[in-house]
Amino acid sequence: MRRGGQVYFCSGGSEANETAIKLARQYFLERNQPERFRMISRRQGYHGSTLGAMAMSGNMARRQPYHPLLPEWGHIDPCFCRHCPLGLRFPECALACAEELEALLRDDRAKSIVAFIFEPIVGATLGAAAPPDGYVQRIAEICRSHNVLLIADEVMTGMGRTGKPFAVDHWNVEPDMITFGKGAASGYAPLGGVIIGPRVVEAIAQGSGAFQHGFTYQNHPVSMAAGNAVLDVLEEQRLFVRVSITSQELFAALGPLKQHPHVGDIRGLGLLAGIQFVKDKATGAPFPREENIAGKIFQAAMDEGVLTYPTQGCVDGVTGDHILLAPPFIITAEECNITARAIAVAMEKVFSVS
Repeated sequence: MRRGGQVYFCSGGSEANETAIKLARQYFLERNQPERFRMISRRQGYHGSTLGAMAMSGNMARRQPYHPLLPEWGHIDPCFCRHCPLGLRFPECALACAEELEALLRDDRAKSIVAFIFEPIVGATLGAAAPPDGYVQRIAEICRSHNVLLIADEVMTGMGRTGKPFAVDHWNVEPDMITFGKGAASGYAPLGGVIIGPRVVEAIAQGSGAFQHGFTYQNHPVSMAAGNAVLDVLEEQRLFVRVSITSQELFAALGPLKQHPHVGDIRGLGLLAGIQFVKDKATGAPFPREENIAGKIFQAAMDEGVLTYPTQGCVDGVTGDHILLAPPFIITAEECNITARAIAVAMEKVFSVS
């Protein structure tokens, strides 16, 4: 990305992914392939609340109210070994979920697909679900072999959240575009953007030379100043390194919660952690959606002074409760313990009456 790449700044993740859609389309227009327009992704993935980003998203519950407005560009199954949608087990599965992308691209006889977008670690909708080694590399290989752009949605996982600048760095994969937001200005001002790889930049520069796109507050001086200040602190205080160390403290504090009869899994990478709740630990059966366990845990933990991110649907798009934790990079070991204690108290309150 540093050798000929560029960055397009906007105000957040949804805007970043909308920008990536148009960039991918324009890349193939510049290459005289106007028949290409489809952006494909994974079921259960989430890429934003605007219509283009929602069209790419595969989260059924979030898509359902707007279904008539959304084009169906195509989705493959997610890589979620905890609840494999294909009913397989890794490594015997030979990454069958990645091979679905190969099959989809091979069957695209009209050659209408421009890009595949994915969250390297699925944040909100699957609760910090990381793929096994080999998955991201295989996805990148498939995209290259079919001349399809690879876009990493790092709105939640970028800017050091997982202990590296971007989550794809854990697998040494360089996508054609990386979308980012959230941590770019650490919440002090709205800031997101797209890091655009050299081949996309060159195609536009050597073609029309212009990108017909824009937002009212893109490159906003206050947001850009906040982003620069955050990057300075990240570098000066070596916070990416700190994430890797603090992550061990966080997961060590959360570890004892695994013994609870309704905790099905604790997963994640760096300072992105997910706790999944199950009705039956032996079978992994989820609670009925109407019980809203994640929402109840959220409220009870907030009463104890800890904020979490509750979501439902991680098992099948409808059922499956989890909370997501994404603490600041400067969290201390004691604060990790406070967080774990608050969640333990929250579970005691919720499950004693459920």
